[in-house]
Amino acid sequence: MGAGGLILIVVLGLVAWGVVVYNGLVRRRNEIGNAFAQIDVQLKRRHDLIPNLVETARKYLQHERETLEAITAARSGARAAADKAALRPADAAAMGALAAAEGTLQGLMGRLMAVVESYPELKGDERMHELTEELAHTENRIAFSRQAFNDAVLDYNNAAQQAPANVVAGLLGFKAAAMLESTRSPAEREPVRVQF
Repeated sequence: MGAGGLILIVVLGLVAWGVVVYNGLVRRRNEIGNAFAQIDVQLKRRHDLIPNLVETARKYLQHERETLEAITAARSGARAAADKAALRPADAAAMGALAAAEGTLQGLMGRLMAVVESYPELKGDERMHELTEELAHTENRIAFSRQAFNDAVLDYNNAAQQAPANVVAGLLGFKAAAMLESTRSPAEREPVRVQF
């Protein structure tokens, strides 16, 4: 075997390696899309529950119309951000916009729940209780789905940024994907302190 044959073997080896790395990155990027689809299902579920919750509260909270309208608008904004993120689940800007929109919605929902607490007849309403329970279960599902999404993003980013695969990733435009941060405020994420 001459020098030409050896060069051909090396070139074929590099091409084969590049194809394997490329396919691995594509698979991992697709896993991010799949993981986001699971989040999107739960976000749609939450967004579908909110109008029912608002309508149930409306009959008790006539003077809280501003809050209810703000929640409706924030829900629409969050749904639009989720739809955009679903088209580009690895895009940092789309994930940031989604986190911001969901954070706004979460804040308003927290305000609504505080208002509900001050109305015993609303708090005791069976339909309101069912909806808040369903919303709590949905929030848990969103948290689990977010964790799976972030795990997929971490796996993809690790694969795309580690040498020597980062050369193929850089040449073929595989950019770092953004994790979906919790929409809860830092205060809400702090552990509960128990004092005696």
